[in-house]
Amino acid sequence: MLSKSATMLLGLINESPLNAYEITKKLQLMNIKQWYNIADSTVYTTIKNLEKKELISGTIEKVGNMPDRTVYCITEKGKVELLNSLKKSILQFDYDVNVFSIAAFFIEVFPLEERRELLKKRLDILKKYLNGIERQIKEMGTSNIPKITVANVQRIQDIVIAEISGTQKLLDVIA
Repeated sequence: MLSKSATMLLGLINESPLNAYEITKKLQLMNIKQWYNIADSTVYTTIKNLEKKELISGTIEKVGNMPDRTVYCITEKGKVELLNSLKKSILQFDYDVNVFSIAAFFIEVFPLEERRELLKKRLDILKKYLNGIERQIKEMGTSNIPKITVANVQRIQDIVIAEISGTQKLLDVIA
């Protein structure tokens, strides 16, 4: 599976060919840094890594009197890797909610029916996870576990409930 940064950049480049500067500007416009701290230096490093792995290819362009710039396009290998990474990010639960948030930004790469199915499967996974947490909390109530431990498991329960709500909202929008 791709890193969060690689998934984000591949998703952006998949939407349209971009140079590194345009990518950093697009990330700023999307307010990505408010919830996922991706430094400009990470953008440049990730682009080079994606290019080495042949997931993107760069073409040097000359625009007027400006210095040469490299515009990146996603390769077929990159598209396959992006789709696989997005599917894995959608169909797993991770306490790092940025993994799913990034996938949700680019879910429209899938045909409409596949989007629906992926989100429905995610809801099923989250609901099973929530059931397990609820059983755990119930068992904790009958044991001599510190209150802080119980409170932390309840906090985890809140995260899963929020993920269920957010996934349902996405599903409602595309339904």
